[in-house]
Amino acid sequence: MDNCMLVNKPSLNLVGISYSGPYSTLPEQAIRLQSEFLARKHELNNPVKSPALYSPFHGNEVFATYWTCYEVNHLEEIPEGMVQFTVPEHTYAMVTCTNERMGEGYEQIAAWMADNDLIKDDNAVTIEVFYIDEHLEEEPVEILIPIKESSLPETS
Repeated sequence: MDNCMLVNKPSLNLVGISYSGPYSTLPEQAIRLQSEFLARKHELNNPVKSPALYSPFHGNEVFATYWTCYEVNHLEEIPEGMVQFTVPEHTYAMVTCTNERMGEGYEQIAAWMADNDLIKDDNAVTIEVFYIDEHLEEEPVEILIPIKESSLPETS
């Protein structure tokens, strides 16, 4: 589990589109949502801060809300059907994997968190960060799981 670590991420100002529905439909709906959003990138008249796609989501065993977004500076005008919001600063457990091996990534980070007594903050969003490159068959992905502050190791 060499690719698991704790990272501090500053707040993220994001603009994007979402899907809400049964948790079981997420893999297919996430792919559809990303394609739809990438086709609308030209509507953002403001340069994005990074070419990475941010996908914050929150759910339970039945329902989930999944976003596909770009990080931007605050926009005065938001394209129709898109929403702008800010994810607060958090400490995350992070694993790096690929879009073809995300299930393995989630298994690795869960085991690493358990080994390190880290507890997921259920009030915060998990974020998947996709580094899109049409030249690659498998694209790099970071999975960021928000950690409860009370479970973080003491720093001196």
